[in-house]
Amino acid sequence: MQLTVVGVGYVGLVTATCFAESGNDVTCIDIDAGKIDGLRRGVLPIYEPGLEELVERNLREGRLQFTTDMGHALAQGKLVFIAVGTPQDYNGAANLNALWGVAQSIRELAGESKIVIVKSTVPVGTNRELAMRLNDGAHIQHHAVSNPEFLKEGHAIEDFMKPDRVVVGVHDAALGQVLHDLYAPFLRSDHPFLVMTPESAEMTKYVANAMLATKISFINEMANLCEAVGADIGDVRRGIGHDSRIGFQFLFPGAGYGGSCFPKDVRAMVHTAEGVGYTLRILPAVDEINENQKKVLFFKVTELLGTDLYGKTIALWGLAFKPGTDDIREAPSLILIRSLLGAGAHVRVHDPAAIPNVKAVFGDRITYCDRVYHTLQGCDALVIATEWAEFRNPDFDTMRQVLRQPFIVDGRNLYNPSEMSRLGFVYSSIGRQTVMPAAVHSQERRAA
Repeated sequence: MQLTVVGVGYVGLVTATCFAESGNDVTCIDIDAGKIDGLRRGVLPIYEPGLEELVERNLREGRLQFTTDMGHALAQGKLVFIAVGTPQDYNGAANLNALWGVAQSIRELAGESKIVIVKSTVPVGTNRELAMRLNDGAHIQHHAVSNPEFLKEGHAIEDFMKPDRVVVGVHDAALGQVLHDLYAPFLRSDHPFLVMTPESAEMTKYVANAMLATKISFINEMANLCEAVGADIGDVRRGIGHDSRIGFQFLFPGAGYGGSCFPKDVRAMVHTAEGVGYTLRILPAVDEINENQKKVLFFKVTELLGTDLYGKTIALWGLAFKPGTDDIREAPSLILIRSLLGAGAHVRVHDPAAIPNVKAVFGDRITYCDRVYHTLQGCDALVIATEWAEFRNPDFDTMRQVLRQPFIVDGRNLYNPSEMSRLGFVYSSIGRQTVMPAAVHSQERRAA
């Protein structure tokens, strides 16, 4: 098939590339000329494992092209995927200005009828409004379809190629069949292709993200309670996770969720409910818990070093909101850095992918390190904010020697507290009791 994808951000670029990889001819359009020029040369605007190789191959084989010319792009595809951003507006709602701009361009520039497929995350009723804007008074009739994405950053290629489900919202069964034919190469393992109304499809995306966000805030609140009562959230998690009704997914305690989806989608659902006169109770609490949880790393640093951090130097491993991406939107690391700088501390950071994005935010106010142990030099404590694989099994002897003080705040519970005590660290994690070096305990027992 011949496809047009509008918007080459995270969702648009992954969608376009994976469709091209399955044999379709895909033209991508974006208003950012610098981004398009880079993509033509194989330079990606985002980090996603495996994506660069797929883009280069499909560029080379002629199935993927990039342009800033909307008229040209629309002429190339019968199916037009809209994957523009829908950021949070001032009032918590999704800002749909970019989407409506695309709709106007299609109405004005498309020379034939198009099937317009919304990949962007949009509030319930957007597809209905899109159809009206595309067709009101137009001499060409276009069709609007909802096709929400369920991609996890860091695993997006696999998620697209092997989806656990594909959701399509249509009012015309024939349109559903067109989408089924397009997705057929990705449905060979009997994963369901779910056809429903556009309203239900739009709601499905929001409810899925809201549910996952709720699980994260729930386990974080339980972790904080475990610390207060002397329990271990790791043991509790194992105790509940083996119940098949509960499971283990998204029940990892940490420093709060971030990224481009969960925060804005939870708030957008709250705004949607308010618009129809319904008061949501769970989701405002989920958002509040998460925002508070992002402050826990700074609080734990002050527990170890005291409230006067002026002149102290703190190392930070991990800047992206999760491993496998360079995305720092709503990342807990940003809250920590701002708090440390506000307290007069010096900050040294390392991340395998996200340093350029953080540098664009903080400039020369912090020190950027390209090696993990170099980050620790002269530091009074290490904070781990993202669970990149390279942090999971470090050389603890080297760490203890390089750190000025053997203090670790682990926001992702990567290490075993007993082992950290044995290795001589003061170790503070999430939902577990802070441990002191074993030698300290031995001295205390002898003194007693």
